[in-house]
Amino acid sequence: MKTRKIPLRKCVGCSEMKPKKELIRVVKDKEGEIKVDLTGKAHGRGAYICLKKECFEKAKKAKALNRAFECSITDEVYEKLILEIDKGE
Repeated sequence: MKTRKIPLRKCVGCSEMKPKKELIRVVKDKEGEIKVDLTGKAHGRGAYICLKKECFEKAKKAKALNRAFECSITDEVYEKLILEIDKGE
């Protein structure tokens, strides 16, 4: 029996490659709207972040999401992200 390959993604906070299931996806859709994608299936460009507060803080301080999406990220998106990270920890 063949084992399935686990998809890996890079965290924008710590730059470590981790299994996709261990990360939260933030997505920018065609309209340029940025949201937290809990399903991992929303259409658009995605960026991933670990379920750790340290990674979140690093990503926010370094403006990693701003660079990933080439636009500024609203505080609302960061607030939703931190809520999900708190749930996950």
